[in-house]
Amino acid sequence: MTSAPVSASGSWPVIRSLGLTGLLVSFADAFSEPANRAALAFRAALERDPWPGVEETAPSLVSVFLRIDPLAADHADLAARLSDLVSRQDWYEAPLPEGRRLFRVPTVYGTDLAPELSEAATAAGLSEAEAIRELSAARLRVMALGFAPGQPYLGELPENWNLPRRTELNPMVPAGAMIQAIRQCVLFSRPSPTGWRHIGQTAFENFRPDSDPAFPLNPGDEVQFVATDRAHVERMMGDADVLDGGAEVEVIS
Repeated sequence: MTSAPVSASGSWPVIRSLGLTGLLVSFADAFSEPANRAALAFRAALERDPWPGVEETAPSLVSVFLRIDPLAADHADLAARLSDLVSRQDWYEAPLPEGRRLFRVPTVYGTDLAPELSEAATAAGLSEAEAIRELSAARLRVMALGFAPGQPYLGELPENWNLPRRTELNPMVPAGAMIQAIRQCVLFSRPSPTGWRHIGQTAFENFRPDSDPAFPLNPGDEVQFVATDRAHVERMMGDADVLDGGAEVEVIS
């Protein structure tokens, strides 16, 4: 059961109670860059000063979820604290979290490893070569992790990449696949079916259950899919000693 929203400003953001063990702070009802920025910054503020009774926080594209222990915290008290925190600043203009990193990931575009590049390029009004140049130059923010463990939603691409999902499901794409739709890219953690177009292939592993941390990418990080040749990616796929799919990694904040 979801309660009526409580809003510090009369509109957005809103604070909702989700059942007995959750609270949700939402900064919009649809994706936008400012709403994503607000969600990331607000979650970072909560993580800097953990509250008693809050067991976990997790950002989505435009919201932050708080998982709470109902025996150690009161919904109304936490909602009041959240409302106070919301009112302290303009979260839509807040700086992104500190400690963010840029991953430059070697990516092979097209070929039979990523066979839907041509279709996507045509839909975006570009030649394959133009599409590769544009995609390679883009620095995409990890806006949220979801659908599969550690799997990033990355954006945004220019408006010409606001492509709808395919009408037919691709029955399976491999781990490390870079897929595209609606001005976003997703880097697959595991083999999976998808309605998005498979336009690039990497050797990047974004779910490492035997490592700490298990997820190399965090919301707020950035990824650049740098074009390389097929042989380079295939060599890294077969080398267990290659970390981060051969990515160059630098701290950007």
